[in-house]
Amino acid sequence: MRIPARSLCLAAVLLPGAAAAQIRDASQDAEIQRLRQTVEMLTSRIQALEAGQAGTAPAAAAVAIPPAPTAPPGTAPVASAPAAPLLAATPETLNVPESPLPTRDTFDEDEQASARVDNEVPPGDELEGFFQIPGTGTWLRLGGYAKLDAMFDSGDAGDSDQFITSEIPVDGGRDSTRFNMHARQTRFTIEGRRETGAGQLRFLVQNDFFGSGGSYGYRLRHAWGQLGNTYVGFGWSAFMDLDSGPDTLDFAGPPASPSARLASIRQYFPLGNGNQIILAAEHRAPELQFNAVTQRSRTATPNLVLAARHEAGWGSLQASGLLRYLAYDSAKDSNEGSDSATAGGLALSGTWGGGDRGDYVVFGAVGGEGIAAFLGDLGGLNLDGIVDPQGDLKLLQQYGGWVGFTHHWSQRWRSTLTYSRLYLEREDLLDPSVFRRSDYAAANIVWQPAPSWSWGAELLYGKLQEQSGESGDVFRLQTALKYDFVK
Repeated sequence: MRIPARSLCLAAVLLPGAAAAQIRDASQDAEIQRLRQTVEMLTSRIQALEAGQAGTAPAAAAVAIPPAPTAPPGTAPVASAPAAPLLAATPETLNVPESPLPTRDTFDEDEQASARVDNEVPPGDELEGFFQIPGTGTWLRLGGYAKLDAMFDSGDAGDSDQFITSEIPVDGGRDSTRFNMHARQTRFTIEGRRETGAGQLRFLVQNDFFGSGGSYGYRLRHAWGQLGNTYVGFGWSAFMDLDSGPDTLDFAGPPASPSARLASIRQYFPLGNGNQIILAAEHRAPELQFNAVTQRSRTATPNLVLAARHEAGWGSLQASGLLRYLAYDSAKDSNEGSDSATAGGLALSGTWGGGDRGDYVVFGAVGGEGIAAFLGDLGGLNLDGIVDPQGDLKLLQQYGGWVGFTHHWSQRWRSTLTYSRLYLEREDLLDPSVFRRSDYAAANIVWQPAPSWSWGAELLYGKLQEQSGESGDVFRLQTALKYDFVK
């Protein structure tokens, strides 16, 4: 039978259209099926999170999108939808509590590297920059900042890189101006967080370039981990309260403020309502004045710290106690005896105000005997105690305090006034040139047009008085520009 030519032409026109429609229908059906699976998976995950049944929340934060179904044979491939992005890190996805303390800006950001009860997120930390290691429940963040400091001194300040009042010369150099510029405070930080069956694990490694290997020697600042409320590693002493530090451009800060990085193990005991107890065992060798040829210090026991702390929306208050056992022995082939003594001290510090760029006050007072190694101006000067001619170890008393007030002129401009004084007791056994008292004052203005960078200018004044009564002072004008890696 012969098919009319007109019918053949009509078939040639209709068949391709039918095939194209079939392809489109298959593609749409496959896409609808894939979207339905995705919605069901997301709904299931949200329900699990709301019910507190998510298990390891960080691992669940990266939601898997099902692969697109294979198109039927003979049809065009189904276009792939863009992959869903990883969810951003939040206190909920990382399963950690937020600090109740009000947010406040600081130039050095030291409080961000401090360990905290329950591994809570430090105040002001928005958790920017965390990314999840694929296939694991570990979240990492690479952070830190680049900082350039330029200093102009009215005379010899002793330390040209930091403003350490205990190193100000008493004689000579006061009329010779000095200039210095460096980027040694630049730091790099690696921080990780992970949920485990025993609680949240946080670890932190940080360095700067104040080391001894040349003008920019690598120096380890922190290397510690905290599982739940148990901390181990190298970092700030538990005797310190990092939240009570004033906002200064100067790297050293108030001379009376406790300052020590050391190896320690500590346990936090949360008591509820913002209250907590901290117990720590730390390593800090005795720093003594003796005959270095025939005598040597001995570390017989760890230093013990017991602190009580309260945190709230108005600020914080911390009382810390430090207990040490200091000892010395005669060097080999020497018979100059040995002695030991129990040393200790107390510190009370806190913060008030802040939040939403409001004004705030920080303060602190410290006192004791045999605790010089834990104080900013006296650490490294061997002033915990002195061995007298009879071989008896005499502890030296230290006491002082600091206060700082920060005012926000606007959202971008702020200023801080700081004052600190530190005393070491008068002791006839000490050399007349040894530290007796230091005064420290700072006033600055900081411009922060964006979270990622800040500029500031600061006027500093320091005065050192020796045991003899002689004194020396110096002014420093410092300016600094800082770029944050992650903000």
